[in-house]
Amino acid sequence: MYIVFIIGTAGSGKSLLTGTFGDWLKMSKQNVSIVNLDPGAVTLPYSPDVDVRNYVNVENLMEEYRLGPNGALVMAADLIADEIEKITEEIEELRSDIVLVDTSGQMELFAFRASGPYIANELTKETKAIVYLFDSVFSVNPLNYVSNLFLSAAVYNRFLMPQLHLLSKCDLLPKQEVQKITDWSTSQRALETSIEQKLEGTKRLLSIDMMHAIYRLGLNFRLLPVSAKTNEGILNVNSALERILTGGEKYTY
Repeated sequence: MYIVFIIGTAGSGKSLLTGTFGDWLKMSKQNVSIVNLDPGAVTLPYSPDVDVRNYVNVENLMEEYRLGPNGALVMAADLIADEIEKITEEIEELRSDIVLVDTSGQMELFAFRASGPYIANELTKETKAIVYLFDSVFSVNPLNYVSNLFLSAAVYNRFLMPQLHLLSKCDLLPKQEVQKITDWSTSQRALETSIEQKLEGTKRLLSIDMMHAIYRLGLNFRLLPVSAKTNEGILNVNSALERILTGGEKYTY
């Protein structure tokens, strides 16, 4: 069994990609399950095989503890850790070869609370990887791109798992814009040139300093463009995950 966590900022397309990739894997005759790990999800573009909302209910927490939506989500994120053994048992009973885990809409609830790495580590003892989404519309500006680059590095530092980076919702941008962003992910010079051309003052200085810090760490954040609406790039995503998780073999023989 292989576990893949889908992580990204709010609105980056995590749930839609989870559903689309899950459907693609099923069509490819792969034995896949989907886990919803977002306790605040109202609707989902897929039918989860395991749903954290069966264990932790945000509306009940708001009523019982007189919390607002954000406070209830924070509390729910931590309460998931108490249910992780039951959730793990439910996942293991499915006997799937690959499990896609759709994480919280608000990334910080999973990535930047103490419960997040604990949940990730305890959710079975199987081989795991993270798929981190760069929202293409947000990332078209070099300032935003570098900010997202820094966030992805912080996520890697939190979980220390193999991490694949995707440029999500690429169907919303012209091809030349998609190519520009992917060029930034493979060429430090291309990114630095765009920063120099597009940014000024403190924004330019901070962006260059953050970019250099990432490169000094030796982190590789090459982006794969993907669209959950058109299926563009899904095959490349799957191939990259197979190389990370199985050495290039299929998840299901």
